[in-house]
Amino acid sequence: MMSGSTRRVELVLKNRFLSYLIWQSIHSSLIFISLLSFFTSPHYPFLSFLLFLPSHLLFSATLSFIASPHPRPRFTLSLLFATVSAFSAALSLSAAAPAAHTLPGVSRLGFRGFLVGSLFGAHYVFKRRWVLHFPIIQRPPFFSFKMGVPSAARRALKLSVVASIFSGILLELLPHPFNYSVAATGRFFTEQITSFAATFAIFFSWELTHHLHWVLHTKRFIFAPPKGSAVAETNPKTSETYKRVIVVCLKPLEHLATKLGEGLGNPVDKATQLSNQLLSPTDARPDLKHIEELHNFQLYAWCSRTAASLTACSRKDDKFGVAQLSGSNAAVVSTLLSCLLAVENFMGKKTNLQSPNQLLGPAGIKWATVNSGRVDVAAGKRSGPVNSKAYAIADVLKISIYQIVSAFHDEMLAGAKASLLEKDWVTNGKPLFGTREMLIQKLCLFLDFRAT
Repeated sequence: MMSGSTRRVELVLKNRFLSYLIWQSIHSSLIFISLLSFFTSPHYPFLSFLLFLPSHLLFSATLSFIASPHPRPRFTLSLLFATVSAFSAALSLSAAAPAAHTLPGVSRLGFRGFLVGSLFGAHYVFKRRWVLHFPIIQRPPFFSFKMGVPSAARRALKLSVVASIFSGILLELLPHPFNYSVAATGRFFTEQITSFAATFAIFFSWELTHHLHWVLHTKRFIFAPPKGSAVAETNPKTSETYKRVIVVCLKPLEHLATKLGEGLGNPVDKATQLSNQLLSPTDARPDLKHIEELHNFQLYAWCSRTAASLTACSRKDDKFGVAQLSGSNAAVVSTLLSCLLAVENFMGKKTNLQSPNQLLGPAGIKWATVNSGRVDVAAGKRSGPVNSKAYAIADVLKISIYQIVSAFHDEMLAGAKASLLEKDWVTNGKPLFGTREMLIQKLCLFLDFRAT
């Protein structure tokens, strides 16, 4: 059974996706009517519209799918997007600019649309345009969308010129059953003009869809009720919304720490730890299914930076202490530390607990020495794309933890002197990876700015 908060989160995501498709359908319909209606066959305009609009809905849904965090490999998603772009352009071009009222003429334009759609999809994937870049200056969504229309038109014009030349050359060179006599010069030039206009309209609609998706997913979200409302006066900052956001951000990181712990052996499991110590360095390799967890780097980066930023901002913006009293701060720090220990363990760095005498500093703060962790890097992990992903994830996790430590440094120091650091910043119970003592020791290293 799903909890009420999970249902509400899923409902919000569903409504946002539906609103994205609705607004995309509006501008696609306007482009079809205003720019392409006089190119469409006068006998079947409604049928052409029924082909044009669903093809753009398919493209929009795939764009949202590839741009959203997903556990599937990026290569698979990129191939899916390029394929959908090709088929969507084939349907759109054959519907919007038929060269003739015969099947060969429509099929020729469909084949040309497949070529231009493949070019657009390859360009989109190669430029990694699915990655969201959050604006420094926040503006209302409508104003942000309006400001992006000229740049979308310019980009669509450039791509349509290249795609028209590219597809025109390939259409004449590649063998296909849709050729017609070269003597039909007028028919040839008519096709070039209508194809270019239709390609520009298709690319312009797709660019607006991309920009609309960016605007909707980078707008500012305010947890507190609107100022001046009755709720703002009686209950100015409830913890339910904040806790739901934190839970959603920490879920992928918890999944990563758990899976890596299963693949390499969690230090809590003594039998697994002993069996791993008996293996030679070259044999200490995780299963491939656990290695695949590291490929979803973008999702882990978004989740860790979002959770850390919200926690750091709560230092000044959370006047009622919601983040601290609800346990969200301890959950964030514990999850980030557990995930970091799991990734470092994957890279071959084994962290050993120090004795209490080694952890005492001159200021009465418990910390570990710089070489507190025994480094044992397996031979097969020194290089390669998998190890690069692990190092990248570890760097993001360290930056996120340092962001929190920098914001709460004075409070953490005071808590460490009073032996309350673990009470305020580490959750009770068994961590996702390692032990509670290991998390406290790692946090002390960050507190002393010595975690590398």
